[in-house]
Amino acid sequence: MTAPAISYFEITTRRLDLAAHEAAVADRRAGAVVTFQGVVRDHDHGRPVVSLEYEGHPSAEQVLREVATEIAAEPEVFAVAVSHRIGPLAIGDVALIAAVSTAHRGAAFAACARLVDEVKARLPIWKRQVFADGTEEWVNCP
Repeated sequence: MTAPAISYFEITTRRLDLAAHEAAVADRRAGAVVTFQGVVRDHDHGRPVVSLEYEGHPSAEQVLREVATEIAAEPEVFAVAVSHRIGPLAIGDVALIAAVSTAHRGAAFAACARLVDEVKARLPIWKRQVFADGTEEWVNCP
């Protein structure tokens, strides 16, 4: 049996590519590939958002690697790919992509959810949101 793999992880200013993440977790044993895209929306807590920017701590990529390694080590997981974008993003841009492959859909959904939850809980990335009224706020969450 092949060991689980972290197929891909990255903190980047470039656009994220869903197909590349899906390809990175492709495995002949996999009956399920589950992906998640975190997309920049036009509102937060009822307030219209016009733009945002993500800023990462220098340790962000290492933390992302640690989270991906933990999920990849789960016995049902074949492969993991995860990336987070930093810098200025527009409404509709993808800020986070996570992909997981396993033998069965239930395990894939669960592992992908854990991956996203751990990234959101642990990744040292801050988001600056600019609202339609000109005010802004910093939020510690990807």
